[in-house]
Amino acid sequence: MGGKITYVFLSTVLVLVFGVVAMEGVLLLLTGEPAAMGMGAVAFLLPCVGAWFLWKNTRFARRANRLAAELEAEGGLPADELRRTAGGRIDRDSADEVFARRKAETEESPEDWRCWFRLAVAYHDARDTPRARKAMQRAIALHEGRSVSA
Repeated sequence: MGGKITYVFLSTVLVLVFGVVAMEGVLLLLTGEPAAMGMGAVAFLLPCVGAWFLWKNTRFARRANRLAAELEAEGGLPADELRRTAGGRIDRDSADEVFARRKAETEESPEDWRCWFRLAVAYHDARDTPRARKAMQRAIALHEGRSVSA
């Protein structure tokens, strides 16, 4: 729950900053000077791009959490089977072992979103965030019945 509160708080702060930057952009646009108008247009455009990224990431997180809740209700949420160091970090060899199992499971059932979800968790545990995100996107697409590109 603490992660959600932090996410909402930081997102709210970010939206407020977007608003301030957009207002400054409008004020610069209204000056009538070409250089100021150019900076104003950019200052107005940047919050739009930032808001789009924030929306995409929020939507991704909500969909992934929905899949996690559904998988947990089915009893298929992956248990923490990783060995940890004395400091609490995930043991790299343990993460590699779990990853190999999850990858083999996904190769056997490439159309099962549950396998892709568990593979995404394994990628995350192995600290491979880009691949974890791609695997989760694939799990979401399969769950929603959308076509998935290879």
